[in-house]
Amino acid sequence: MSSYADVPAESAPVGATLRLAIGRLARRLKQVYAADALTFAETSVLSRLEREGPSTPTVLAAAEHVRPQAMGATLTALEQRGLIQRRDDPGDGRRVLVGLTDAGRQALDARHKAVTELIDRALASGFTPAECQALAAAIPLLDRLAERL
Repeated sequence: MSSYADVPAESAPVGATLRLAIGRLARRLKQVYAADALTFAETSVLSRLEREGPSTPTVLAAAEHVRPQAMGATLTALEQRGLIQRRDDPGDGRRVLVGLTDAGRQALDARHKAVTELIDRALASGFTPAECQALAAAIPLLDRLAERL
């Protein structure tokens, strides 16, 4: 494991500034998500299930960087609302797989559409086309950064 002393000098200011900007963006998005029936954590789990397909609670907890107990509470809330379903793993009867229901897919689509429209309005009202292109160009880098954290 590397220490902060191993970070090149030119990366340190970028890291600090990026942390602040991403923190502000994350807090704002959490406020948007808090106004809806789906929490940020629930939306994240539904999104992962949509992208990756059915999974075990243990794998989901590890992927979402939460404790299994926290994932259990999230999955229980989603199941009670009919957004996910649990079923026995056909390959290993000792395991349970969690997957999206049609209602879960619809809720996730509605959530994504609402947040995307909010972001689109913000971009349209305060960013130039060149700035939008610069943000678009940074997306793969941000995805890669997220994978490395």
